[in-house]
Amino acid sequence: MADGVPPPSPALKPCLLNEIRDLHDVVITAVILPKGDGLISLSEDGTLQVLLKRKGDQYWPSIHHTMQTSCSCMAFSPETRRLFVGTVAGNICEFSLSEDYNKMTPALTYSDHQGTRMTVVLFVLEVEWLLSTGQDKSLTWHCSESGQLLGTYNTTACVSGLQFDVETRHAFVGDQSGQVTILKLEQDRCSLVTTFKGHTGNITALCWDPIHRMLFSGSSDQSIIMWDIGGRTGTAIELQGHKDKVQGLCYASATHHLISCSSDGRMVIWDMNVTREEHHCRKCGEAVCAKCSSNSSPIPLMGFEFPVRVCNTCHESIPEKDRVSTSTFHNSEHNIVYMHYESTIGILLTSGTDKVIKIWDMNPVLKFPEDKQFERHSDN
Repeated sequence: MADGVPPPSPALKPCLLNEIRDLHDVVITAVILPKGDGLISLSEDGTLQVLLKRKGDQYWPSIHHTMQTSCSCMAFSPETRRLFVGTVAGNICEFSLSEDYNKMTPALTYSDHQGTRMTVVLFVLEVEWLLSTGQDKSLTWHCSESGQLLGTYNTTACVSGLQFDVETRHAFVGDQSGQVTILKLEQDRCSLVTTFKGHTGNITALCWDPIHRMLFSGSSDQSIIMWDIGGRTGTAIELQGHKDKVQGLCYASATHHLISCSSDGRMVIWDMNVTREEHHCRKCGEAVCAKCSSNSSPIPLMGFEFPVRVCNTCHESIPEKDRVSTSTFHNSEHNIVYMHYESTIGILLTSGTDKVIKIWDMNPVLKFPEDKQFERHSDN
């Protein structure tokens, strides 16, 4: 085990279904179309493509559009086939896609970030809101039916992650200071609920599980934190399984697995059915320096997949079964910049600095329910 990094799991692993090469630039964001029939990709140079799966499961461009300026983020509503593209100039361009995904028509243009680079765009169909953040350190939300600006909230740092809970209308805002802010959004105003901070680096990814009411945050400090929002107990579990900046987080609610990826290409599948403990000895909580103890051990039930320092007593008392990993580790073999998981079919998309998009079948790893497996195959 080199540098304490768990080796890729030799048994079950994601199945690489396809690779899309010969892209002009690095794809910074992409989404898988319903039933896996294709995908939409956006490159920073403004190249927007719709790629449809044809015979032989090969992807061919159905739409190739070049934006007038460089782009930074995107949101897509499969129910309404509306596409929102954020630019480095602070605008959001909305497009409408035809039912066969062969035609794209410009619709509204939203502009309210003082000409600064957009960082996140999020469309909420249930309330017809378009949320966006920019390097001007602001969160705005528009009515997506009229295009009217509903409200603005100024943040203390540039926002780098954004999630929304429809039931409570809470916005989860992660920023480059490592802080997560919870805001209550109303039609024309918002209020601060709380803030919390557990990362030493900037937030690079957020993922919200509305069923178990858990928020996951990934950071440049290589860690992931699971925040228990629904329990209101302040519980925060740190997950250590990466050796580079966390680039993406996706949650498979059907099987209760968290999928994370880092910029070095490592993918980690976390079994969230496991009950983990909060966390110095990383086991008992006592402060332990190197002089007091040279012992270390992985403690997966506390989220530590790598060996961490423990006191002499705990090192001897930890049973071998508690040292067994509760996660699986896989190498995507490209430096990941973005990931997207389509939970209805168990398919994962990764985009890398090598200008390649990879399509993965995650069902072998996630143990997708049999009824969903049948549904998936019957659609093909």
